Amino acid sequence: MNFEGLDPGLAEYAPSMHSALDPVLDAHLNPSLLQNVELDPEGVALEALPVQESVHIMEGVYSELHSVVAEVGVPVSVSHFDLHEEMLWVGSHGGHATSFFGPALERYSSFQVNGSDDIRQIQSLENGILFLTKNNLKYMARGGLIIFDYLLDENEDMHSLLLTDSSTLLIGGLQNHILEIDLNTVQETQKYAVETPGVTIMRQTNRFFFCGHTSGKVSLRDLRTFKVEHEFDAFSGSLSDFDVHGNLLAACGFSSRLTGLACDRFLKVYDLRMMRAITPLQVHVDPAFLRFIPTYTSRLAIISQSGQCQFCEPTGLANPADIFHVNPVGPLLMTFDVSASKQALAFGDSEGCVHLWTDSPEPSFNPYSRETEFALPCLVDSLPPLDWSQDLLPLSLIPVPLTTDTLLSDWPAANSAPAPRRAPPVDAEILRTMKKVGFIGYAPNPRTRLRNQIPYRLKESDSEFDSFSQVTESPIGREEEPHLHMVSKKYRKVTIKYSKLGLEDFDFKHYNKTLFAGLEPHIPNAYCNCMIQVLYFLEPVRCLIQNHLCQKEFCLACELGFLFHMLDLSRGDPCQGNNFLRAFRTIPEASALGLILADSDEASGKGNLARLIQRWNRFILTQLHQDMQELEVPQAYRGAGGSSFCSSGDSVIGHLFSCEMENCSLCRCGSETVRASSTLLFTLSYPDGSNNKTGKNYDFAQVLKRSICLEQNTQAWCDNCEKYQPTIQTRNIRHLPDILVINCEVNSSKEADFWRMQAEVAFKMAVKKHGGEISKNKEFALADWKELGSPEGVLVCPSIEELKNIWLPFSIRMKMTKNKGLDVCNWTDGDEVQWGPARAEEEHGVYVYDLMATVVHILDSRTGGSLVAHIKVGETYHQRKEGVTHQQWYLFNDFLIEPIDKHEAVQFDMNWKVPAILYYVKRNLNSRYNLNIKNPIEASVLLAEASLARKQRKTHTTFIPLMLNEMPQVGDLVGLDAEFVTLNEEEAELRSDGTKSTIKPSQMSVARITCVRGQGPNEGIPFIDDYISTQEQVVDYLTQYSGIKPGDLDAKISSKHLTTLKSTYLKLRFLIDIGVKFVGHGLQKDFRVINLMV
Repeated sequence: MNFEGLDPGLAEYAPSMHSALDPVLDAHLNPSLLQNVELDPEGVALEALPVQESVHIMEGVYSELHSVVAEVGVPVSVSHFDLHEEMLWVGSHGGHATSFFGPALERYSSFQVNGSDDIRQIQSLENGILFLTKNNLKYMARGGLIIFDYLLDENEDMHSLLLTDSSTLLIGGLQNHILEIDLNTVQETQKYAVETPGVTIMRQTNRFFFCGHTSGKVSLRDLRTFKVEHEFDAFSGSLSDFDVHGNLLAACGFSSRLTGLACDRFLKVYDLRMMRAITPLQVHVDPAFLRFIPTYTSRLAIISQSGQCQFCEPTGLANPADIFHVNPVGPLLMTFDVSASKQALAFGDSEGCVHLWTDSPEPSFNPYSRETEFALPCLVDSLPPLDWSQDLLPLSLIPVPLTTDTLLSDWPAANSAPAPRRAPPVDAEILRTMKKVGFIGYAPNPRTRLRNQIPYRLKESDSEFDSFSQVTESPIGREEEPHLHMVSKKYRKVTIKYSKLGLEDFDFKHYNKTLFAGLEPHIPNAYCNCMIQVLYFLEPVRCLIQNHLCQKEFCLACELGFLFHMLDLSRGDPCQGNNFLRAFRTIPEASALGLILADSDEASGKGNLARLIQRWNRFILTQLHQDMQELEVPQAYRGAGGSSFCSSGDSVIGHLFSCEMENCSLCRCGSETVRASSTLLFTLSYPDGSNNKTGKNYDFAQVLKRSICLEQNTQAWCDNCEKYQPTIQTRNIRHLPDILVINCEVNSSKEADFWRMQAEVAFKMAVKKHGGEISKNKEFALADWKELGSPEGVLVCPSIEELKNIWLPFSIRMKMTKNKGLDVCNWTDGDEVQWGPARAEEEHGVYVYDLMATVVHILDSRTGGSLVAHIKVGETYHQRKEGVTHQQWYLFNDFLIEPIDKHEAVQFDMNWKVPAILYYVKRNLNSRYNLNIKNPIEASVLLAEASLARKQRKTHTTFIPLMLNEMPQVGDLVGLDAEFVTLNEEEAELRSDGTKSTIKPSQMSVARITCVRGQGPNEGIPFIDDYISTQEQVVDYLTQYSGIKPGDLDAKISSKHLTTLKSTYLKLRFLIDIGVKFVGHGLQKDFRVINLMV
């Protein structure tokens, strides 16, 4: 059925149609409609309703026999008489299917076919029913079980299907092709091309396929090749319905008028023998549906939307006396079908009612119907009597009530705990004799076990369990994990408790008593919050990013600069990284690297967060480096000595993070190849695991040097030998970066054991070094704290707790040697006392790096873990926020921010706290650069700009852009209104007391921004009315509140003034920065969703 040009009620029905049926019956409503509808128990009882008397049906004359309600208030979208059984199938606009048995229309089955789309056509087969929706074909048994569910492309818009034989199906819709599907294999076998705008109605005879188009044409196609043989241009507007019988084709539709489309009361009739039109048939109703009813003659039934029905001969004249009226409950008839026996007609209306008209008192839907299978009645067996006097009476016969208490038959927890079977370790003899060729190892078989047989130990000790594996599948309801008592509460994953007011009454000050801003965690892919904070507290990076502005729509550097600006302005309130993460999701490289998590994976903790944040760290540095390369280096980022921050072709990010290297490949033939490269970060490479058991001590500086100056044997191409040869590849450093970034790569128990062992060795050495001077209590040691640079040179003795689980140094010293070597050593406070604070900078090529941040992975099997950061916040940040000058370590756990002791930043209990990323910065880095910030947003952003919409016309303009003489000044009034759409629905649960608890709020996105002049000659006239283009899937346009309709945000079809989010954001940022006063309703929430801090 083609709905173009029909009454608007067909496409958008009033909300009142969804309301429950009122017990006070409408005067036009047949009480028999309520035979299957439950009324309010306090309303009218069913026994009090008047019972309709039996209807007298005259033979040969159609009269109404029964009317029932399929689904109250939901319009019927399609009806179909079953071709194999005495059943009538009805589909609704809500995707629900209902079947009725026999002429009495007794409800047989009812089930949901699709959760969102309406059912557009139904076709009955021998073993089930085919249901067609917009982009889905579902084959279900008559009882409701799914036989197959065939998903079409999401861009498809299907309207009709045609069963060509018992196993072949054609599906057509509003696209330029028709699909042929084999029902046996449930696969697409052919795709036939058709002209735009597609096919909405299909019929078949023994000569042709008949395809009806929305353009008003009917095409006749060959049965084998599907090529067009003939074409009838029936109507100038659109086609409503057509039918074929014998040598006649009759069609109804709409004609084009000056005011639009109008229903044409002339039926077009065509003779298929001569392939030409015959005299049109004038009818007395507005035809919307028509069917041939060939009983004695080739009668036509013409139906209007309002319920009028007229019978006439296609070659004769229509008689007004042959008109009868169907009394629909709703204002419109939505569907019409004729049974195979021609004895019954079915009508569906817009209120969900179905009307059955017949020409006999006891009609049959099919000439030869098979028997319908009904469900067996529920038979409850009587329980046998129990004789309590018998000792052998089985206790299982005694019914017991359902209980949640522990039963005597329950197994103890120790016996019911899961015990996964793990593969045994590789034989030590195999590892000893193994030879590596590239990355593949070969070893002789030691012949200690049978061939192809691996024994498994079913009982394993708890110590062999790999704590770095994924969390249990369903931790809900289980006892707390044994290691959770070791996790401090401040390190656990924080969640926001939502109320009816959303975030307005949530006490963020309980989690953050500082003036630094946290980040909200409920946004998708917010696992990177800790890394955003690390980049923000790097002063050169922050100033560089905030000075950056380019024309790219999705530029991570621009969005990160906007977010840093919010963090600057906030006074302890958390901020949203919504716009930054939205731009992040549009980067193809981020998706290719697996950095974009689905909501289900993020909520369940399926992703390995440690690996994920290390990949994200490498990605963000690379992306910022590329974004900066596209622009000229700002003048503000020149060195204090006048030298440029970076060379030509490089970027400031590259100068800060990049390390220039020489990669040397030495073949065994003696030829050496040297090539220059650079990297933005390093990955730790640990010593061979076989040496760890000896307890050998490795300084962190040794492991770092091994990772930077990496040496490995691998297969590489040798130009001299002209083939792949084993080569020794070494890496030499030419230039050290200003900021040293290290990925720890602790991704398995092997690396964790290495960190644990080195921390134990370092602890023993520290205890031995300090002797008996170590206090057992941390508070006692703090009471005797003395300055490191005291004249006596006395060092403070730390407590035992401060020395545990520490292997990472606070400072490291690097020196470039003359032979391109690199010396790395740990730099302690004692070294600085001995050599003096400026000693490291005096010697050429010697640099001291101080630890600035550590990002750690918190293991928690209940929530899947989380990521937190320890950051050493510098003096400039404290000066701006709190007006004091000092440095302090802080813990950043999303919106939880808490000052910590410096030893806590390097203490890693590998049972629950695993290091992921380290940031070291050169000492006195900030003093080398001019760190002034200049606002890059200029007044030109408010001037007129082109719309992204292709169909926008000047007549549709709803605002007048500002002129140069109208630029707002400080204190000017600006009226602001914002409209939003929903990207993700709210997730909530219902408590046992009936109250609603919000787990995750709905994710909103700004869709329209309007700003109105508050003064001047054009006062009250908008100067901004931007519709925001979006590439993300919109769940709800909130049309009843926002006025935004589907298509308004699509650049291809929108007629609005469409812009990018970044363009509109810059306009609002400029207005805020110059100090205008905004007037509006709920502006605090609007600015929060837009990501603006006012």
